[in-house]
Amino acid sequence: MSGGPFPFGFSGGSGGESGGSGDGPGGGDPFGFGGGNIFAELERLLSWQGGPVNWNMARQVAEQSIGDADSAVSMGEQSAVREAGRLADHWLDEVTTLPGTGGEVTAWTRMEWVRETLPVWQTLADPIAGKVVDAMGSAVAGGLSNLPGMEGLESQLPPGLDLGQLAAGGGPFMGMLKQIGGLLFGMQVGSALAALAQEVVSPTDVGLPLGGPALLPRNIAAAGEGLEVPDDQLRLYLALRELAHQRLFAHVPWLRSHLLAAVETYARGITVDPEAISRAVTNIDPSMLDPTKLDPENLVEALGADVFQTENSPEQDAALARLETTLALIEGWVDEIVDAAARDRLPSAGALRETIRRRRATGGPAEQTFAALVGLELRPRRLRDAAALWRALLDERGMDGRDAVWSHPDLMPGSSDLDDPQAFATGSSTNNDLDPIAELQKLADRPDDAPRREQPDDEPGPDLDKG
Repeated sequence: MSGGPFPFGFSGGSGGESGGSGDGPGGGDPFGFGGGNIFAELERLLSWQGGPVNWNMARQVAEQSIGDADSAVSMGEQSAVREAGRLADHWLDEVTTLPGTGGEVTAWTRMEWVRETLPVWQTLADPIAGKVVDAMGSAVAGGLSNLPGMEGLESQLPPGLDLGQLAAGGGPFMGMLKQIGGLLFGMQVGSALAALAQEVVSPTDVGLPLGGPALLPRNIAAAGEGLEVPDDQLRLYLALRELAHQRLFAHVPWLRSHLLAAVETYARGITVDPEAISRAVTNIDPSMLDPTKLDPENLVEALGADVFQTENSPEQDAALARLETTLALIEGWVDEIVDAAARDRLPSAGALRETIRRRRATGGPAEQTFAALVGLELRPRRLRDAAALWRALLDERGMDGRDAVWSHPDLMPGSSDLDDPQAFATGSSTNNDLDPIAELQKLADRPDDAPRREQPDDEPGPDLDKG
């Protein structure tokens, strides 16, 4: 038997029997599983059937990574968060026509944030992960016969089955390869979510609707260090931002599908580097796949930073541009109405606004999370331009006219409108000369088969109207 590495990082020893001597961590077991067959062990690990990403593994990795960095929320913190939410809702009623959601703001631990937001991360990540996992399985299967040390794996195969048949793709072995990809991707996602859970201050802190209204007291305390802002003012300001996001996502039914459509368009063009995958799988020690012995840092190091990197197509770049514009419009609207609600009531409102603007515009925690996985950035780079546009709309059309722009995707500004917010607000823009109230009436009166106005940035409209 060759002493070279086996695929997926299983290193062989000098004996093929469980009682023989060997170099592997399992003594006589060449695969390091203490005498167990490689396929039997993998069957135990790869029992996930819920999609391309093993989300059970993602949750386990996230929870283990957080570990002692979490702490229970005290009764005092719960009470303070609820009171901040009630006051914030009252203030927001005065500055927007979008009504409150009626739910109380709750206080979450970091672990609760992971558990509560995981279903939405699954919806966002699965379209991308499916492409990556499929490519991982195909790349590994295609190069299977050329990997060193394959004679050791061949001795484990059932009679009549050779490596050529396995490398041909399809069948149970290809399914196993995809499950391995899902397991590894799940570990990557779990490690990223653990880092994110230690930074976010609320479910909408990343600009996406990840859960109901909540704040994370421990992370708020960490974010406030060095700001010289009283705790109650910081908590109230962040409650205003959280509830403004919640109102927007609750009362703009097309917005969530709009964001997901951009992510799915990006996912359709996903490609991976087969050579990077081959390098990664040969560096993985089998002990890394044992959920009881997970070490996320070692896993990430073994996988390498380039496994999930992609080279974007023009279609993907366009999808990312649309996503970036929408995130900027969301953040700009929240920034504007929170400032209107807080600037005459909170002495620290101006400083807090600038701090959060810099944090979001230069790349908040969501950008690092997605960029580390597949290069998908969630960065509202033009937040300031978007805020200026919403302010111009308020000045020209009043509160009703400003908020009416959210009523239909046909009325939304595009990226070019951010170059001249005043032109969009006054209707003199070549891109948009619509009065939102009048246009809504036209939309209501229009037959279902009537032609639609072209979307900003050439985005197709029908896919975005699904609530």
